[in-house]
Amino acid sequence: MINPAHFDLQSLRVFLLAAEYGSLTRAAEHAGMTLSAVSKRVAELERTTDCALFIRLPRGLELTSAGQGLLVHVRSLLDGVNRMAVDVADYAVGVRGHVKISANTSAVVQFLPQDLAYFLSQNPQVRISLDEALSESIIEAVSSGRADMGVFADNIPAPGLEKVAYRSDQLVLLVPPSHPLAELDCVAFADTLKYDYVALNQGSSLLRRINDAALRCGKVINVRIQVSSFDGICRMIEAGLGIGVLPRAAVRTELLGAGLRAVTLTDDWAHRTLYLGVKSVAGLQPEALRLFEFLRGAAPIK
Repeated sequence: MINPAHFDLQSLRVFLLAAEYGSLTRAAEHAGMTLSAVSKRVAELERTTDCALFIRLPRGLELTSAGQGLLVHVRSLLDGVNRMAVDVADYAVGVRGHVKISANTSAVVQFLPQDLAYFLSQNPQVRISLDEALSESIIEAVSSGRADMGVFADNIPAPGLEKVAYRSDQLVLLVPPSHPLAELDCVAFADTLKYDYVALNQGSSLLRRINDAALRCGKVINVRIQVSSFDGICRMIEAGLGIGVLPRAAVRTELLGAGLRAVTLTDDWAHRTLYLGVKSVAGLQPEALRLFEFLRGAAPIK
């Protein structure tokens, strides 16, 4: 068995550079080392692992299967070391805590910028990392401890998490000005299903919500194109590629009336709640608990 103590970080960094650039020469340039020193590091790493990590080719290097496997672990390890260094440096300059939040796009676009800006103005000693993700990934991150708290939609099950209502929003139908529905003030979702849709990518809680609503109507959504962001949906609708459903507050004000029309959906499901969830309130560190208590009271749920 290989002794983990035989690995050193500098050799792993050299290996990573050689793998990324496919060249010992370029790895040496970016590491600020001589070619012979880099070559020696790689050779020592191959002896330690008892595996050939590279295939030497006339014009560079190619990873072996063992090298590809090692590369995955090295990237993860060095990423963790870098995060550790940042966290320790934060404590050195007075940061008292680091809180990690995973949130869906709706929360990131509509609510968290203002809420976090105010919280940090009152708590400058706290550092916050915000990761935008799909609701199911958010719940997994909180459950596994990779995030202290998460913000996710109300139609995604969150078994094992303690959750409280955070904010509510209203979903609207977005259409281009020339669309037949553009002159309406409100519309039932069932009456929109004969038109092409622009939607978020698979896995989003919003796509699940409208798919479920369509199934309850005994129909399916004709998704013409899928994108990864709210802004992408708006741009595709502006271009006439379909209609879409988004939170009203997530649509840039300058688009409404110019490139888009927002039509109110009369369906009950169009009013939704975003939840703030944690694995255990009692288990939160003081800074995370302070942020949790702030966010849960940031705005009334209508």
